[in-house]
Amino acid sequence: MYLNTFAPGVEPLDMTGTDEFASLLQSARDLGLDVPARVRYVSRNVVVNGLRFAALEWGEPGAPDVLLLHGGNQTAHSWDLVSLILAGRFHVVAYDQRGHGDSEWPRDGDSSTEAMAADAAEVVRQLGLRRPTVMGHSMGGLVTMTLLLAHPDIAERAVLVDVGPEIAEEGTRQIMEFVRNTAEFDSLDEFVDRVTAYDPYRSREHITRTARYNLMRRVDGKYVSKHDQRRRLLRVGAMEAPRRPSLDDVRAITCPVLVVRGGDSHVLAPDAAERFAAALPDGRLVTVPDCGHNVHSQNTPGFLEAVLPFLVPPAAQGAKQEHPITGQSSSRADS
Repeated sequence: MYLNTFAPGVEPLDMTGTDEFASLLQSARDLGLDVPARVRYVSRNVVVNGLRFAALEWGEPGAPDVLLLHGGNQTAHSWDLVSLILAGRFHVVAYDQRGHGDSEWPRDGDSSTEAMAADAAEVVRQLGLRRPTVMGHSMGGLVTMTLLLAHPDIAERAVLVDVGPEIAEEGTRQIMEFVRNTAEFDSLDEFVDRVTAYDPYRSREHITRTARYNLMRRVDGKYVSKHDQRRRLLRVGAMEAPRRPSLDDVRAITCPVLVVRGGDSHVLAPDAAERFAAALPDGRLVTVPDCGHNVHSQNTPGFLEAVLPFLVPPAAQGAKQEHPITGQSSSRADS
């Protein structure tokens, strides 16, 4: 049994009247985010490379396009707070990647980075996205890098969140251990307890509101992960390591790239992040404080403060511009 709402067929489903949207608005208010007065937010399905993908679409078609790619063991809903704020000026698409969330699991078990990048390229084509900004977190960042290398002209710019060619083994070990311990539960409270202990940056209330996106209820009453566990099981308790582009590889990425590191991250070390940004032909680095690996969900206001000037350069904002987080009016700052 699914715990969340999503489009049952080919027609988009308006999500703004659901209790899920109401709970998202409450989380945004808790964080002091300035929510657009009116938001277009729909759930839809798209068939790509022989698989059905569950996608979330925010904002008005015709606005600049943004494609969001989530991390491993996560879903498109990990971007909800970011999408909500971006929807005021962008057309945002976030989808559950193969083997995750409400999307189909690949029949052949292929959840390689290359397969996911091919999915992303086809999503861009099928939905008519025009050189979007592509934002990828962790696994989604690896997919983004692979996508940019395979299709150099597909994106206007990219944001890579707490990921790079060099990552710390201890950080990835902690993530793998967490994934192993969050596959099956007797109750939702047990799951929330486990996530709260692992993630001290989010409130228990916010974690409770988002639990529905990572779990489903089995016929025996147990709550189980919605994510495909076959890669992990194939390696006797360890997650299969995806192919990671090297520092030499990323020198071929020509579009502007913002590397976002969590200030307390155990995955992307400061020196590794600096080497990554320096290797990119048009790269820059920003570190967001008060968060770990999951930057955009653990410190959403800080993430938006870091990313919005990259998405909307000051010169394009006009002489007067509302603050993107608080909504207060301020003069344009020089870049």
